[in-house]
Amino acid sequence: MEYINDLKRVVEINSYTKNPSGVNRVGEIFDEWLHHLDFVSTLYEREDIGAHRYYQSSATEGKKLLLLGHLDTVFPPGKFEGFREDDAWVYGPGVCDMKGGNIVLLEALREVHAKGIEIKNIDILFVSDEETGSDDSKFLTSELAQEYDYCFVYEAAGKNMEVVTGRKGVGTFFIDIEGKAAHAGNHYSDGHDANLELSYKLQELVALTDLEKGTTVNVGKIEGGIGANTISPHAHLTFELRYKTTSERDRVLAAIDKIVKHSHVEGTKAILSGGIQRDVMQTTQNSLSLVQDIEHITQHPIMYEERGGVSDANIVSSCGVVTLDGFGPFGDGDHTVKERALKKSFESRIALSKILFEYFVQHLDFKRE
Repeated sequence: MEYINDLKRVVEINSYTKNPSGVNRVGEIFDEWLHHLDFVSTLYEREDIGAHRYYQSSATEGKKLLLLGHLDTVFPPGKFEGFREDDAWVYGPGVCDMKGGNIVLLEALREVHAKGIEIKNIDILFVSDEETGSDDSKFLTSELAQEYDYCFVYEAAGKNMEVVTGRKGVGTFFIDIEGKAAHAGNHYSDGHDANLELSYKLQELVALTDLEKGTTVNVGKIEGGIGANTISPHAHLTFELRYKTTSERDRVLAAIDKIVKHSHVEGTKAILSGGIQRDVMQTTQNSLSLVQDIEHITQHPIMYEERGGVSDANIVSSCGVVTLDGFGPFGDGDHTVKERALKKSFESRIALSKILFEYFVQHLDFKRE
């Protein structure tokens, strides 16, 4: 398990999204490792975040597979750092989300390469801003995804080593409400209460939630007003939408537009900003067929699940690429100071990827013969 030392090396470098020098140091280490496997790297440098890194193997006619990961983690320097391990677990920022996943794909490729098998039509994209919503990289990911038939994403596996066939879509929105200030004692009727208008809109937004269909609208933050003796001249709310189907996305977006345009309090008006961050990754017949193909190749049952959280799998899937997520190790506590990953899950995930990579480069597809 020499790869655990490689994991330790990259985990001990702080790669908080807004620490571009740390993110780039991690990326440079992966450059070194992947160059030894004959991958050619392209850097997409940015000013405020680390570079996105794209690695290409040799290409030939046939299907193409993209392996997707991210280099950034969620905690700033000094908050949660370091690496430790015991007999069963490894601990530290990124051990499961998702430096651990990147190590899984790296080690599997190493084992294929060590057998003298040429790696072809398998490329890798590591982005640097996934933990803050991929606001920059999503455009690059969408552009590159057009060239691929399949995508494996190396976020953490499920508790029972499930892969992920579906993820909710997510959007973050903001509504700014303008009213008119007035003295609450002397000129109450002259004011237009933005806070009151916010209260109506808040209730209408939350009412769009449909738990049976997996749709949630959460108003997570509200602000407004000046003080107790002043009619509020402005208010602001932040809300999030999560959904499982494109039809629910369209229903809620249309309803949001109506809520913003209609004023309950005379004299107020509202402005909407924000939007869909990552569109839904829906379980499709193609993704389920790929699971069945993998079962045939490995001669082992593959469990799968859908998740409410999002990843860059949403982006690639939305481009029409047959996508499966959750190829990384199993872990828990991600986004907390208790993040850990199960050692034995690395072994099983590396073995799975190795078998699939070998099959793919030999057949340039996952379809059963």
